[in-house]
Amino acid sequence: MGFLRAPKMPALPPVQPLPEPPSTEVSAEERERIAKEQAAVERKRRGRKSTILTSPLGVKEEAETQQKTLLGE
Repeated sequence: MGFLRAPKMPALPPVQPLPEPPSTEVSAEERERIAKEQAAVERKRRGRKSTILTSPLGVKEEAETQQKTLLGE
């Protein structure tokens, strides 16, 4: 009755050591490039924001709900 037994699991491979993390030190040129990119993003954000005509609360003006009943009115 060998077919009723569970198969044996193979041995696990040994755990490899973690690689060293990359350096977090940023050069002056890299800092300058990042600052320019962030400034460009802020300019674009302000540009898009000025085109939005409603507030986060919605339109503050009343909607025109009265419909004309006769032609010419």
